[in-house]
Amino acid sequence: MSADPTKRFTERVDNYVKYRPGYPDEVIAFLQKECGLTSRSVIADIGSGTGIFTRILLDKGFKVYAIEPNQAMQQAAKQWLGSNKNYTPIDAAAEATTLSPKSIDLIVCAQSFHWFNDERTRAEFKRILKDGRLAALIWNNRLIDVDEFSKAYEELLKKDSVDYNKVNHRNVNDIDFKAFFKDGEYKKVIYPNAQVFDWQGLLGRAFSSSYVPPQNTDAGKKFQQLLQDAFAKYNTKGKVNFHYQTEIYIGRV
Repeated sequence: MSADPTKRFTERVDNYVKYRPGYPDEVIAFLQKECGLTSRSVIADIGSGTGIFTRILLDKGFKVYAIEPNQAMQQAAKQWLGSNKNYTPIDAAAEATTLSPKSIDLIVCAQSFHWFNDERTRAEFKRILKDGRLAALIWNNRLIDVDEFSKAYEELLKKDSVDYNKVNHRNVNDIDFKAFFKDGEYKKVIYPNAQVFDWQGLLGRAFSSSYVPPQNTDAGKKFQQLLQDAFAKYNTKGKVNFHYQTEIYIGRV
C-alpha cells in the first residue's frame, strides 16, 4: 500500500470510475446560487481524480481546470472528458496548481481535501482565487449504522482493511475548518445520497477504496470472502445499499 496519497489509487482506477458515487443535483444548484456562477465562470477542480465531479461541472457548461497528480486517474478522466472544449486537465498538486494568480471563480475539492489539507494548499488557493471568491470542500460521507449491512461493512473495514482507521474520509471531522476558511467563517450544507449494488457492484465499490487490500493478494481474497458472507446475510432481493450524506463546506479562504 503506497503511503504517497498521489499514488494510492493507481491500481484501482477501473473500479473507481465504475463504482464510486456521484453527487446529488442539489449540490450544483447550491453552488450556482451561493457562488453566483454564470456560463463564463472558471472552476478549478482540485484533486479531480477520474473526473466524477468534473463531468458534472462540464455538463453545466463551466470551464474547468482539473488538477490531478495521479497519472492513471487523470488518464481515465481524459478518456471520457477529453473531447469537451471546456475541460483542461493539469498534472499538478494542490499546493502548486500552476494556475495563474486571481484566475479562478470557484475551487471545488470533491472527496479529496483530506489528502492535502495543509498551509501550502491554503496559500495556493488564496493565490489562484479571484478576490472574494469561494472554495467548496465536498464529501460523500458513508453512513455506517443505518441498517445491518452498513454495520457489518463498517466492522469488516475496521478489522480487515489495511489502514482504514487512519485514512477513512470521515477523518473530515479532524479538519479544522475554522483555521482553513477566512476569519473562521464557512457554511455547511448536507444532502442525502445513495447507491444500490448487486454483488458485482458491491465488489467493485469495495475494491475501489485505497484502504481495502488489493484483490489479488491473500488479504484481498480473505476480505472478498468476508464481504461475500455479509452480502449473502444481509442482501434484499440480491441488493444492498450504501447510504451517504453529501457534505459541503464552503467559504472564503
